[in-house]
Amino acid sequence: MFFLSISFIFSRLLIDNRTNTTNHMKQRLWLIFLYLIPMGLLAQTGTITGTLTDASTDEGLAFANIFNLTTTIGTVTDLDGNYEILASVGDILEMSYVGYESAKATVTEIEKMNFALNSSSALLNEVVVIGYGSSTKKEITGAVSIVKAEEVAKLNPNRLEQALQGQSAGVQISSQSGSPGGGYNIRIRGISTNGDNNPLILVDGVRYADLSALDPYSIESINILKDASASIYGVQAANGVVLITTKKGTKSDKPVIDFHAYVGTQSSARRIPVLNATEYAILSNEAHANGGQTPPFNVISDLGEGTDWQDEVFQNAPIRNYFLNVRGGGDRARYAIGGSYFDQQGIVGGEKAGFKRYTGNVNLDVDLSEKLKFNSVVTYAKQNRKTLSENAIGSVLFNALNMPSTLTPFDEDGDYTLAEGLGAEVINPLQQIANTFNNVDVNRFSGTAGLSYNIAEGLTFTSSLPFNFSLVTNRGFSPIEFYGSGKVFNTVESSVSESTQTYSSWGWDNVLNYTYAYDNVHKIDVTAGTSMYEENFQGVYATGFGVPNNSFEFAAVSQANEIRPGGASSGAGTFRLMSQFGRIQYGYNYKYLISGIIRRDGTTRFGPNNRYGIFPSISVGWVMSEESFLQNNSIIDFAKLRLSYGQTGNDKIGDFRYVAGLNGESEYVFDGNTLVFGQAVGAISNPDINWERNTQFNLGLDLNLFDEALTVTADYFVKESNDLLLSIPVSGITGYTAPGGGLPIANAGSIKNTGIELAINYRYDLSEDISFNFGVNGSKLKNETTSLNDGVSFIQGGGFSIGQLPPTRWEVGQPIGYFYGLETDGVFQNASEIESHASQPDALPGDLRFVDRNNDGAIDSEDRTFIGSPIPEYIFGMSFSAEIHGFDFSAFADAQVGRDLVRNYARNLPLTNRTAYSVDRWHGEGTSTNIPRLTTGATDNNLFSDYFIEDGSYLRIKTLQLGYTIPRYGIQSIGFEKIRIYGSVSNPFTLTKYQGYDPNISSGNPLDSGIDNGYYPQARTFIAGIKITL
Repeated sequence: MFFLSISFIFSRLLIDNRTNTTNHMKQRLWLIFLYLIPMGLLAQTGTITGTLTDASTDEGLAFANIFNLTTTIGTVTDLDGNYEILASVGDILEMSYVGYESAKATVTEIEKMNFALNSSSALLNEVVVIGYGSSTKKEITGAVSIVKAEEVAKLNPNRLEQALQGQSAGVQISSQSGSPGGGYNIRIRGISTNGDNNPLILVDGVRYADLSALDPYSIESINILKDASASIYGVQAANGVVLITTKKGTKSDKPVIDFHAYVGTQSSARRIPVLNATEYAILSNEAHANGGQTPPFNVISDLGEGTDWQDEVFQNAPIRNYFLNVRGGGDRARYAIGGSYFDQQGIVGGEKAGFKRYTGNVNLDVDLSEKLKFNSVVTYAKQNRKTLSENAIGSVLFNALNMPSTLTPFDEDGDYTLAEGLGAEVINPLQQIANTFNNVDVNRFSGTAGLSYNIAEGLTFTSSLPFNFSLVTNRGFSPIEFYGSGKVFNTVESSVSESTQTYSSWGWDNVLNYTYAYDNVHKIDVTAGTSMYEENFQGVYATGFGVPNNSFEFAAVSQANEIRPGGASSGAGTFRLMSQFGRIQYGYNYKYLISGIIRRDGTTRFGPNNRYGIFPSISVGWVMSEESFLQNNSIIDFAKLRLSYGQTGNDKIGDFRYVAGLNGESEYVFDGNTLVFGQAVGAISNPDINWERNTQFNLGLDLNLFDEALTVTADYFVKESNDLLLSIPVSGITGYTAPGGGLPIANAGSIKNTGIELAINYRYDLSEDISFNFGVNGSKLKNETTSLNDGVSFIQGGGFSIGQLPPTRWEVGQPIGYFYGLETDGVFQNASEIESHASQPDALPGDLRFVDRNNDGAIDSEDRTFIGSPIPEYIFGMSFSAEIHGFDFSAFADAQVGRDLVRNYARNLPLTNRTAYSVDRWHGEGTSTNIPRLTTGATDNNLFSDYFIEDGSYLRIKTLQLGYTIPRYGIQSIGFEKIRIYGSVSNPFTLTKYQGYDPNISSGNPLDSGIDNGYYPQARTFIAGIKITL
């Protein structure tokens, strides 16, 4: 039209030049000018680009709406707040974002237009990572918990798992060991399987098996997917998903430098009271007399307190951490470069139980063009960990508790005192520490590289390549050492064991995201993608005997005198996963929300007939606060009801268990008398194994009240896990007990977890310099086994003492791993009580009285019953923080209620030491109703019963921290933006009835959880630190 108009005007001009006068010509030119003005305006149509930011923080607003009121065309911003929209000069653009005041602007020129919006509800605008995309807190329809970087920093964790403890409702964190570098268990909404219950952990899109290699201060945000919204990750998401984002670069005029350092000291937070030398001698004499034996101590008066073996093994240990991060960037590129050093020695063993970690990371985002962006994250971590024997009969702390206080650490010649007469397992713990050499080194490279291309308005294609490589080397040395007569730890020949393992993985994710907003009412987000993932493992192992000079300095397999048959081996494995997935989200007027997800996974862990699985989910949300009946409400600022239902899967078993392999070991006879070591069929295969399926229902409510001061999140969930992958019992003639063998795996059980979660947070800002924040979260959980394999009435596991029946069971109608033993009814006070009771062989007054559960008149193994569960019924987390004129204080606590633990750290032999409550034992009628007599004679008092079960409920103050931030006016002149100094104490005290070191312990194995053999406790730590921003 424009070109036709120009042609018409010039044709008229040519005619007029031939026929009209000069004056007439001027009039025609003026007419042309007036005519061209609207045509020129019509010609000024093009693409407006720009960035929408928060006016107070200058950070980009993701998924904000840009709406052309003139043409009714709309779009949304990307993750960085960037947008582009078609417009003409004179059009009116409206910028809106949930929780922000809307703004309008008239297009005066086709150019870049940046806008800044003022916040009216910052809480609802938090960007939530939901898997292959993100959303806002207002628009999500799933159960997602957010842990902010500020909360992590306040806790000063050694490992990131510690920062999750008590921070999110329904998430349980338990310690596998309090030793430096010790692992943690993460359980999201209970235990769902007898196998691996850890969630999928993704750090910048890279899978992590654990978080020991990650520096907690490099974290930007943590998002935990707890319900069916995790089905976007399909087979990997049965136990939930933890999405972690590290710190990224920002646009700034100059680089921002953050430095954080702290140093501190650690000590044991608790001791287990045991008998001193005098008490030990008195009670030992009594036990021997009751057993008809000669008392071992003739003179007691001069024994005194004796040796406190816990004092001997526990020590104060240093801890330190240094962290540096530099970030910045401009319009085209943004970067963040960081590094850290962490060093922690053990409160038991010192350097013999130490952990060191070095990390370095580079995060780079580059806008290659207006449409094409490159991003990459590369992380390196080097770890060294030294360990002692832990949580086992014969471990260091087990020995410290059982060594008699009458013995000294060293004898008259300066040699270690031998633990004679204390059974085969109890040895001098100081001698044990001195002769323990276990070193593990880990070198890990991981990261991701990707490209993002803006194909059209609202349509983006992203391709990324996550990768990981880990090299793990292990060296253990066992010197020649004599610990005492008949000790199982005596070594007559030195040996060294070495292994080298490599773990590598790579993936390729291709994702198409489309976002469209229309008329500021309709919004649709579509995600479609594919994912390929491969893991590879290789390992070599060798043990050599005869180490030169019996010294760790020469401890290498290459230096050993010999490698015996079977002393060297290797292994390898490969796992692949191919996936396709899609998600559609639709919102109407920010009021009615719906999301649908489907994922198809194919895995090499199952046979051809069962290789592929489909995992769908659907969720809906209703923002009730947008309804007219809640508008202009002075109390309710925001109210949303959520509902979700869907499936996830689980394939966490060994590779290729559907087919038999030659990975077993056996001995073969040739020529009638020649014995040859060789390979054999390994674990029994099952070609019909299939996916575990996890079906979850969730009903949730989100509330923001009183001008956003109070937030409430509540959820009710039902989580059913079916077709569980279990090792099923078979006949021993199959050979599964041979080296390299194993039971077959089958889909043979189901578990149901039902629970309620509640999180409440209140923030009060009295002024610009004074604010308070209080948060509490809690969850109630019921775990129940609903079925097992046909013909299998129960599966048992765990271990108690030596030579006793397994103490835990997995049985229909009960929680997994519940404690199964005899129930007690006090202590027999006299012979008449024994006579009137069911037959209990060898019982005497003072012995435990067991309950005849089956009423057959006799006490035996058939009377065992449910006597406790290691799964807590309630989990709580609490936080409080205050900021007053530069000073800040924070406190964090966590609690578990309704959990039982097994006390299994006492050897209970005639001459081993005893815990201090033995003083209150039965020693005559009426002297005790719950603690039995002491004896060296035959007794059933040591059989597994509820006498060894303790209430493991606790309330722990995790962290107390006090800090001061120096005013900016005092430091800006010397180049500092912020300086904060602080002091902190971690694990200051724990309120519990449990007598052991630490009530928050678990091996991670559902059938062995809660059995305490002397866990290495979490330390009490005092630190002083400084944080500097330049």
